[in-house]
Amino acid sequence: MLRRLLLILVPTAFVLVAAVLIPLGTVVAGQLTQEMYVDRLGDAGRFTALARTALDTGRVDPLAREMERYEELYGIPAVVVAPDGAVVTGSGDRARMRELLDAAQARPIVTAAMAGERPAPPATVWPWSGEPLVVAEPIGRDSEVAGAVVVVSPTDRLGAEILGSWALLALFSVLPLTLLVSAVVPLSRWVLRPINRLDAATTAVSSGDLEVHVDAAGGPPELRRLTDSFNTMVGVVSRALDRQRAFVSEASHQLRNPLASLRLAVENLAPYLESEEAREAHAVAIDETTVMHRMLNSLLAATRLESLTGTEPVEAAEVLRSREERWRALGEGRGIAVETDVPAGLWVLAPAGGLGSILDELVSNALRLSGGTRVVVRADPGDPVRLRVLDDGEGLPEAEYALALDRFWRSPRHQNTEGTGLGLAIVADLMGEAGGRLVLGTGLPGTGRRGFGVTLELPEADPAPDRRDAD
Repeated sequence: MLRRLLLILVPTAFVLVAAVLIPLGTVVAGQLTQEMYVDRLGDAGRFTALARTALDTGRVDPLAREMERYEELYGIPAVVVAPDGAVVTGSGDRARMRELLDAAQARPIVTAAMAGERPAPPATVWPWSGEPLVVAEPIGRDSEVAGAVVVVSPTDRLGAEILGSWALLALFSVLPLTLLVSAVVPLSRWVLRPINRLDAATTAVSSGDLEVHVDAAGGPPELRRLTDSFNTMVGVVSRALDRQRAFVSEASHQLRNPLASLRLAVENLAPYLESEEAREAHAVAIDETTVMHRMLNSLLAATRLESLTGTEPVEAAEVLRSREERWRALGEGRGIAVETDVPAGLWVLAPAGGLGSILDELVSNALRLSGGTRVVVRADPGDPVRLRVLDDGEGLPEAEYALALDRFWRSPRHQNTEGTGLGLAIVADLMGEAGGRLVLGTGLPGTGRRGFGVTLELPEADPAPDRRDAD
């Protein structure tokens, strides 16, 4: 972001300096042009006075010599023109003087001088134009015009002088430009410092860390107010989530004892029930209390899962080693074989402290709901790493994959099976917060049934620092 801001501010500094230099350079060029015009006008006026005397006496040789010395000294040709356009005398041979008068820029000026008018101030001379500056001064006035003195001044030196002035302006502009550019960098850092802190804080919040706090010191007042509002918002959200989780946990705990007492009281009614209808109602009541007890246990487990925040690098094989014995024992109790196939040294970025609980939930679902005989937990290296929990059971139709991720949704085939329909939905949310993804699909092939498979796509991670040091 600093680079993008500098890409805006640094060219702006150049534009500001250019906005001052360009008009100033134009004024300098116009001023130098006017100075040259005034000098040539004065020279033409002096030659006009000499030419009037020469024309009155008929002695033009002294005037010609004066013009020749003038051209030798300044490199500026001068010529006296008669009213009929003929060359009277000049600083060079008549053919060259005729060429000067026939130039396109000289004709209108000479015509105006023959009408007794002084030439208008010329347009600004630019270094790249190369056209000479022509000044024509009438000899006499009104109807007594006896000719005109024409001075044709090359503008090469004037162009070089203008370029030199522009170079000095550019040199003097280096200091303010350097000051502007030097001020841009600290100013940008000052503006972006709270933004960078907010960016880091929002990244932490998106990873589940609601304990983050941003220092509101420094930066523009608007960004300091934004930082205060952000801290307030995070605090409100954190407190709301804490209250929500505490309520679910405490309510579940508080309901367990009354529910256990209720179930015990209902069971104690069995000896007093004589009719078949009463015994059937008694059995239904016991089943309902059992379902409620399982629901409370599931809500407590869901609360523990949802309390997981942040991510951490985890070695997948190590997590499996701490749980596979328990999974196999649970599978043997249901007549299901549990196998694991995860290579050592495979690190993933997973919810902090939660990968084991997530795999427990997925394996538990497979054992309870699949109706198969085999469950496999395996990992496919890559980026992302894919952890799969596969079974060879009946599976789910593809149309129910999206529904299976909704909270409290249960397949019609599993309505009377233990569970609440919360596990997959919570796991999917946790995966998304950790930068991963949960994908549902088919399970183990070759059994004549679809099977069911849950794939956890997790970013590949570097080993934890303590493990790198150990290696």
